[in-house]
Amino acid sequence: MRRISSGGIYEDKIGYSRAVVAGGMVHISGTVGEGAEVTAQCAAALATIKAALAEAGSDFAHVVRVTYMLPDAGEFEACWPLLRAAFGAHPPAATMIECGLIDPKYRIEIECTALLRAAAEG
Repeated sequence: MRRISSGGIYEDKIGYSRAVVAGGMVHISGTVGEGAEVTAQCAAALATIKAALAEAGSDFAHVVRVTYMLPDAGEFEACWPLLRAAFGAHPPAATMIECGLIDPKYRIEIECTALLRAAAEG
């Protein structure tokens, strides 16, 4: 098992890893991003996830499950073009949940599970 940190402020405060690689899978913790608009936060969260996936040996094409959490479900549609661009021809199974997040300034949180590239090819 391998743990990956992105240096996010909550990782140390709460005690979790950005990602854990285990059993041929990459488990990405809920990830938020900075920005004034939900789309900016979504783009920033996706960039953090992309970096964690790359460090683990995976990418968006190997994501099998994603969960989107938003305090206001009405803002989700604005993120669709970013999500479509990230996952392209390899859309994962997905769920969107309307819920409170750790800080009211956050408007979207994304978590996902992916196969390692090597595991997917084997």
